[in-house]
Amino acid sequence: MRLVAEDIVAHFDNRTEAMHGKAMIVCMSRRICVELYEEVRRLRPNWHDSDDSKGRMKIVMTGSASDSEDWQGHIRSKTGREALANRFRNPNDGFEIVFVRDMWLTGFDAPSLHTMYVDKPMRGHGLMQSIARVNRVFRDKPGGLVVDYLGLSEELKQALATYTKSGGKGDTAIDKAAAIAAMLEKYDICIDLLHGFDYSAWHSGSSTEKLALIPPAQERILSQEDGKDRFVVAVRGLSSAYALAVPCDEATRIRDDLKFFQVLSSALVKRAKTDYRSQEELDSALRDIVSKAVAPEEVIDIFAAAGLPNPDISILSDEFLDDVRELQHRNVAVDLLEKLLKGEIGILKRSNVVQARSFAQMLELAIRRYQNRMVEIVQVIEELIKIAKELRKASERGLKLGLSADEVAFYDALETNDSAVQVLGDDTLRLIAKDLVRTVRANVTIDWTLRENVRANLRRLVRRILRKYGYPPDKQEKATLTVIEQAEALSTRWAE
Repeated sequence: MRLVAEDIVAHFDNRTEAMHGKAMIVCMSRRICVELYEEVRRLRPNWHDSDDSKGRMKIVMTGSASDSEDWQGHIRSKTGREALANRFRNPNDGFEIVFVRDMWLTGFDAPSLHTMYVDKPMRGHGLMQSIARVNRVFRDKPGGLVVDYLGLSEELKQALATYTKSGGKGDTAIDKAAAIAAMLEKYDICIDLLHGFDYSAWHSGSSTEKLALIPPAQERILSQEDGKDRFVVAVRGLSSAYALAVPCDEATRIRDDLKFFQVLSSALVKRAKTDYRSQEELDSALRDIVSKAVAPEEVIDIFAAAGLPNPDISILSDEFLDDVRELQHRNVAVDLLEKLLKGEIGILKRSNVVQARSFAQMLELAIRRYQNRMVEIVQVIEELIKIAKELRKASERGLKLGLSADEVAFYDALETNDSAVQVLGDDTLRLIAKDLVRTVRANVTIDWTLRENVRANLRRLVRRILRKYGYPPDKQEKATLTVIEQAEALSTRWAE
C-alpha cells in the first residue's frame, strides 16, 4: 500500500506539472480506499482537510453508522456527495484527487479529469465505462491516462473487441515509448526553429534576464517563413506528448526548455487585452509548468517584454505608436501592431459591422504583403500605424456627420461610397440612418434573431424605409441584408 501511495504521489506531481487537471484513484474495496488515503496523507499532509469545502483529496463512498469510526469522516449524505461532485467538476477548484470504489465510475462527467489510477479488477462494459471518465476532450488535454497497477490490457482488448465496431483491432492504448519518441521529435523541431539563438540565460538567469529573452526570440521565429505557425504547432504537439510521456528521464532532461518554448509560444499567440474572446484556450498550456522564477503574467506580457508601456489600445495614442515605430525588433513590432489592431477591430465589429469589415480587409492586405515579402518591414510598420490612426479617426465621424454612433453604423450600411447612392445626398442618407435606428430599436426583442417572423417583418420595414427615400432599387436587397447584419450586432450591445 505504501509503495503504491508513493508511486501515485510522485506520478501525479509530475503529471500536474505537465498539465493541470484531476485524478481518480480506483480501489478494490472501501477499506483499501481509506488505507490508501491515509498513506497518501502521510506523504502529503497538506492535501487533506476535514472540511469538505477545502482539501485537495477526498474519498467518495457509501456507508452507514455501523462502519468503523475511522471511516465516518469519509461517509456523506447524498447532498454532501453532490457538493463534492460540483467541486470536482469545476476545473478551477482545488479538489483534484478522488478515491473511489464504485461511485463516479459510470454516469459521472468531469472533463478536467485526466488521470485514472486503477488498483481494481475490471472487465467488459464496466472497464470501458470507467476509462471513459478520463477520456473527455478538454482544453489542452491530449488524452486520458490510465495508470494500471494490475495489468488490465488483455481485459481492455477483449472489451474493445466486444464493444467497438473494429472488432478489437488496432492499438488499445498509446505505448509510452511512442509518446517519448513523439516528444523528442517535436522537441527537435522547436530547437531547429530557434537554431542559432542563445537562450541559455533561461536556465540560470534572473527574472529580468529571462524576460529579456522573449522579444529577440520572437524576432527569430517571426523572421522565418510561417515561423510563428510552425513553432506554435510544434510546441502544442510537444506539450501534448510531454504530458503523456512524463515521468521519464527524457522528459526531465527537456523540461526547462519546454518551459521556455511554452512561454515564447504564448507570447506569439497572445491576443490584445481588449479582445473580448476567451484568452483561456491560448494560455492554458502554461499553467503550473511555467517556471516559478518568472511569474506567468510577467512573461506573457508582450508589451513589458518588448520594453513598451502598456498601451491604452482604445486610443492608440501617437506616443505609443511612435514607441512601436522605434522598436529594435522589427518583426516583433509588426506582430504587436497586428494584435492591437485585431483587438480594436474586434471591438469595432460589435458596433459598426461595415467599418470593421473595411479595416479588417486593410489589415489583412497589409499583413499578406508583409508575409509574402512584397514590402520592406519598415514600410509595413508604417502601413499598420496608418491603419491605427484611421481607426482612431473613425470614432470622430459621427460628430462631423451630426449622427450618433448607432446612426453612423446604419449610415455606413447604406453603401454610401457607391456612386448610385451618393446621388441621394448626405442629408437624405442621414435621414435614412436616423429612421433605421428608430425602426430597428422599436422592433427588435431579446430573441429576435432566433425568430424568423420577427426578422422577416424587420426586413419588410427596412425595405419600406429605403423605398420611401428613393434608395436605388437595384441596391435595396444588399443594403437590407447589411442593415439586418448591423442590427444583429447593435442589438447584442443594446442588450448589455
